[in-house]
Amino acid sequence: MNKQDIKKRIDTLRAQVEDLGYKYYVEDNPIVSDDIYDSLSHELRDLLEKHPEYKDPNGSENRVGGKPVDKFLKVSHSIPMLSLQDIFSREELDLWETRVKKLISNEKKVDYFCELKFDGLAVSLIYENGKFVRGATRGDSKIGEDITQNLRTVRTIPLILKNAPKYIEIRGEAVMSKKVLKDLNKIQEKLGKPLFANTRNTAAGSLRQLDPALASSRKLDFFAYDIAEIRDEKFEKKILTHSDKHELLKKLGFKLDQNEIIAKNLDEVYRFVKKIEKLREKFQYGTDGLVISVDSLRLQNILGSVGKTPRYMSAYKYPAERATTTVLDIDVNVGRTGVLTPIAKFKPTLVAGSMVSKATLHNMDQIERLDIRIGDTAVIQKAGDVIPAVVEVLVKMRTSKEKKFSMPKNCPVCGERVERSTVAYYCTNKSCPAKNRRGMQHFVNAMEIYEIGPKVLDRFQEAGLISDFADIFSLKKEDVQSIERFGEKSAENIINSINEKRKVPLHRFLYALGILHIGDQTSRDIAEYFGSLEKIINAKEYEINSIENVGPIVAHSIYEFLKHKENLMLVKKLLANGVFIEKAIKKVVGPLTGKTFVITGTLGTMSRESAKEKIISLGGKVSGSVSKLTDYVLAGDTPGSKYDTAQKLGVKIIDEKEFLKIL
Repeated sequence: MNKQDIKKRIDTLRAQVEDLGYKYYVEDNPIVSDDIYDSLSHELRDLLEKHPEYKDPNGSENRVGGKPVDKFLKVSHSIPMLSLQDIFSREELDLWETRVKKLISNEKKVDYFCELKFDGLAVSLIYENGKFVRGATRGDSKIGEDITQNLRTVRTIPLILKNAPKYIEIRGEAVMSKKVLKDLNKIQEKLGKPLFANTRNTAAGSLRQLDPALASSRKLDFFAYDIAEIRDEKFEKKILTHSDKHELLKKLGFKLDQNEIIAKNLDEVYRFVKKIEKLREKFQYGTDGLVISVDSLRLQNILGSVGKTPRYMSAYKYPAERATTTVLDIDVNVGRTGVLTPIAKFKPTLVAGSMVSKATLHNMDQIERLDIRIGDTAVIQKAGDVIPAVVEVLVKMRTSKEKKFSMPKNCPVCGERVERSTVAYYCTNKSCPAKNRRGMQHFVNAMEIYEIGPKVLDRFQEAGLISDFADIFSLKKEDVQSIERFGEKSAENIINSINEKRKVPLHRFLYALGILHIGDQTSRDIAEYFGSLEKIINAKEYEINSIENVGPIVAHSIYEFLKHKENLMLVKKLLANGVFIEKAIKKVVGPLTGKTFVITGTLGTMSRESAKEKIISLGGKVSGSVSKLTDYVLAGDTPGSKYDTAQKLGVKIIDEKEFLKIL
């Protein structure tokens, strides 16, 4: 075949594969066997391998996923992706209509459009001249993440639109079917890996990871539900209602759910609400309610929005799944402002697809309102199917052995006095470790738990999950997932990173405690001298002072720190929560004994910490500053001022290649 024939064959194959995929995935009407589809796809990929000049990012062959990306880029939504007001009853529905009609009092007739509210990840798709150019998450409504590569792998997202506007932005939900989740969990079980909790978290986690091939393997679907913007006068004139948008979406080749109606009044809306409530358990995809909109776009423009919420649209949410469990205990966590938050601990219970073992009780007023006691049988649910909450106590189930809870008079972290201010109880100690935000940040950095940054720490404290850094080691995956905008994958990554650092060298543990004047090298010197934490705790001040390179100020600082009751409580809590401290090995005498290194810049084959450990393991020392006593400066890419200092002082500078030879 000549080049023209090859191009023609590729175009024909591409169109045929895309059409067959549309019939199979969107219309649920396969017209050929899987063997034929696979054969055509294989021929297409084979031709493109030999003739890469004909590759097209929007070609059907790209459904399998491209190369992993390093990170997701932030993108702005020209039209914000708004959040909906939740409605839970007919009474609230009536109130919503009253507010709507008050703002459009001159209108005699208002039609409503009702459609399913899917349980997945809301995304935006942009097409220019019929070609898919960008896909993004909602994010904070104004700024999302570019996940175009992952969305290309979703078979029900058209990569090319026929007879399309010049520019169109589609909004919809990326979802996973219940069957796909079931099949995935069978595989996870065989591999001995944790099971996925629910379709929503798994769909969101699949699209918010960096490897498109993994997203492709998850067999996600996409349901379109709105058109945010059209820049094409010919199309704009024809769209007068929300239902018109749905008709155009169908013509453009998008998959839409068939459960939708135009209602003339709220009675019709509510009948539809009750109908779907009976049917929704049998649906292939998870749904937690209905979206109800004023159908007319003209009226939508008049009604407008308040903040991030449109007035013309609301979400009727079905009751959250509930379960009963036993209250094993009520703990108290101290937040970074010093406020004490009671946390109910349960017998682990499955609710809405995931295990729940704790929930915040907010404050004493809430405890008294619920009359909740330790040992009670409580009804729990996930608020919005996400955050666990106690909704009632089954008083008739009491056995008379239940215990009433009262707030502690002393802070559970530092032991200082607790006072009440209106609703809240708070610790009066300004130096309470629970309030020490910088101390927590230092701890996770020193322990190398890099998945937990400052903002994540703040979210954990605000949610009442942690009072101090010892609580980090008591966290479970479901605790992290209970916080808004933490998906299954991010929760799993955080818990894995915590578990990887439970076993810690003594010197790193000492350094992580954040003791005044105790840096990394001093921690090593003290750890090597005493060998175990127990010996350091029981050491006399003069013993610490006798260590080489440890002066009286440092000795006094560590001695005083380990004599304070609250600090020892924190250490004991860390050990109780599963931290294992490795005993230190006496100083190694090796080929680098007596040699001092300084490391600067980025290394190619190892991290700076790894290089440091290698030097120390061979008897050498690593310093943070360059002096005339420095033997080598190991310089990677983009070295800092230490490189310049070394040149001025005439200290030998080596690159990574020379360093590896020395090792």
